[in-house]
Amino acid sequence: INQLDDKIVGGYECLKNSVPYQVSLFTGYNFCGGTLLSDEWVLSAAHCKPKSNVEVRLGEHDIWEPEGTEQHIMSAKFISHPDYNSRTQDNDIMLIKLSRPANLNDFVRPAALPSKCATVGTMCQISGWGNLRPTRYPDKLQCLEAPLLSDDTCFNAYPFQITENMICAGYLEGGKDSCQGDSGGPLTCKGELQGIVSWGHGCAQRNKPGVYTKVCNYISWIKNTMASG
Repeated sequence: INQLDDKIVGGYECLKNSVPYQVSLFTGYNFCGGTLLSDEWVLSAAHCKPKSNVEVRLGEHDIWEPEGTEQHIMSAKFISHPDYNSRTQDNDIMLIKLSRPANLNDFVRPAALPSKCATVGTMCQISGWGNLRPTRYPDKLQCLEAPLLSDDTCFNAYPFQITENMICAGYLEGGKDSCQGDSGGPLTCKGELQGIVSWGHGCAQRNKPGVYTKVCNYISWIKNTMASG
């Protein structure tokens, strides 16, 4: 069984407002992350799709403290990828339209979509408000640097579970990973959004890296959906 909720373990508190595209999907608590793509659209994981509209929190650092930089906007609609498979988690990607445009500024700023797929070994940043340890959730946004792993390494870690729409990142020795509550959040490499936190076995376990939706495969779907949305 895949643990569908993926968290930052072994990371550090992000520099305040250093991830201005980071979004929290909020229903009284942070249940998933997301990435701002424009003033009206957020990208997340399809497995994060809630039953009804949620509060999209932008410009956050401490999720429980008012800091003056936040914008809280209700979602208007969720558009999951038409080929999302909840059993295999293939095509685990979803667009969220905001009920009104966000005000873009130093604290709320879209991420760049990738110009091309990232190469193996590239160091990337993962961020979220997911668990620090299996039972402890942080208040402040957590960051982690992790390398992209090769397809072979990914397949070996999860035989017959990895599709061409997934990439692995992390450390095979364990100890650093994304975890519950980080799902849907960003994996950015060299300033471009290359992954969405999707799944993994446990959190930060040995030989079980995090698995991410491979955003570079979906550029046309993202752009077409946003244009027609």
